[in-house]
Amino acid sequence: MLIFFKSPDDKKLMLVWPEDFSACSLEEVIKSQTENRAWSKELRRRTDVLVNSRLAKNISQDDYLADRKLAHEESAECRRRAGILDTQIILHSARPLPRERE
Repeated sequence: MLIFFKSPDDKKLMLVWPEDFSACSLEEVIKSQTENRAWSKELRRRTDVLVNSRLAKNISQDDYLADRKLAHEESAECRRRAGILDTQIILHSARPLPRERE
């Protein structure tokens, strides 16, 4: 289960991430994937707001660059987690072949 924390400036950050999904069911992994996709969508929205703020000259170039760096790091982490979740779904979906009876 992924837990989101809402900071005072209305930015969402993903705090808790289980690195080991071996004890999770397929449904739990799919739920985590849904939450990660929601986080990805939120990151894209925040990037749009950031770019628009800079274009409107509401924030300084230094603030923009610092926020873009953070956004890039969060986006990379989100993509990393998406890859892990995709792999876990494949592993959870694979069924062992039935043994032949002798």
